[in-house]
Amino acid sequence: MARVRRSFFRNALDAIITARQRQADRYVREALLTFDDETLRTYGYNPDELRGRR
Repeated sequence: MARVRRSFFRNALDAIITARQRQADRYVREALLTFDDETLRTYGYNPDELRGRR
């Protein structure tokens, strides 16, 4: 069976989705970093790891 090429529009949509996901991840990370380290640890986050993912 021949491999079907993905269309231009599908590739564009995938790129938009990926960009929006990265934007949402940055937003959430920055919001989480407004909490103190103890609170972050209480909820299972590693503050150093959050600060390192820029």
